[in-house]
Amino acid sequence: MNFVTFVHEGREQVGILQEGQIMPLEQLLKRPVNNMIDLIVPFKTEWLTQIEQQVQAGGIAGIPLADVKLLAPIPFPRRNVICLGKNYADHALEIKITKISDTFLPDRPIYFTKMASPAAGHGDTISISRQVTVEVDYEVELAVVIGKDGTNIDPAQAEDHIFGYTIANDLSARDMQVGHKQWFKGKSLDGFCPLGPVLVHKSAISWPVELNIQCRINGELRQNSNTKNMIFDIPYIISDLSRGLTLKAGDIICTGTPSGVGMGFEPPVFLKDDDMVECSIEKIGKLTNQIAFIE
Repeated sequence: MNFVTFVHEGREQVGILQEGQIMPLEQLLKRPVNNMIDLIVPFKTEWLTQIEQQVQAGGIAGIPLADVKLLAPIPFPRRNVICLGKNYADHALEIKITKISDTFLPDRPIYFTKMASPAAGHGDTISISRQVTVEVDYEVELAVVIGKDGTNIDPAQAEDHIFGYTIANDLSARDMQVGHKQWFKGKSLDGFCPLGPVLVHKSAISWPVELNIQCRINGELRQNSNTKNMIFDIPYIISDLSRGLTLKAGDIICTGTPSGVGMGFEPPVFLKDDDMVECSIEKIGKLTNQIAFIE
C-alpha cells in the first residue's frame, strides 16, 4: 500500500495512491488523519484491511494524481533524519580519494544526522546558492520509516518496528564537508533531503529487503546496485541504533548509498544548473528533482 502526503485545493492531506488516483485516508478510515505521523503512531495492522475494503466498495471518489501536488511523505520529520555513511563497500572504496573520509571499510556503522525542515518532495526544484556551495552531489538511498517505539531491539524483531519504506536523496555539499571537516551542515542545507514519492507499507516489501536501487542524472545511469549489498543490513542497523537510544515512530533512517556518486569520478562530476536527478528503488518508484543554482 502506497501512502502519500499531498496538497489538493489548498489543503494538505494524507492518502493512498492506487492506479493514478489518490483517496484521502480520513474518508477511508473514517477518522482524522492530519499528517503522516498521525497515521503512523496509532497505526493498527487491521487498518490495511479496512482501507482495502473501502477502496473495493467504490464509494469514495479518487482524486487524479495530476490534480494534486505531492509532498514528501513526512514533510517535517519529528527529529533529524538518521543517516549511515559508507554502508556499501563499493561506495566506501570510491570515496577513499577524497578529504572527507578515510580509506577503511567500517566494522561498525557510521551514523550522522541531517536536518530536513521541510523535506523536499517529488517534483520539487532544489534551489542552491552558488555563494554557499558549488560542489553538490547526489546519493540515492533506501529510507526506513520506524512504526513503533523501541529500545534495545533484537535483530529478529526489527521488522516489527518498521512502518514502511521510501526513497531519499542525500544531497551533499562536498566543498562544505571538506571545509568543515564533518558532514552535518553540508548535508543539511535547505532542500537537501528529498523524500518520496510514496511511503510504501512494509507489507508490500519482502523480508529481507533486497531491492534494486539506481540514480540517473539527465537520464544517464550513475548508481546501480541492490540493497542486499549493504555492509550493515536493516535488522542490524535498527538493533544497533536502538541500543540505549529509543527509536520513535516516524523516525527516518537513510541506509547509505552505493557507488557512482559524483565525487567518485576522476575528476569529480558534481551537479550543474538544470540537472534532473532521478532516484529509483524497486517496488517504491521514482523520486525526481531538478537542480537550480542561483546567485
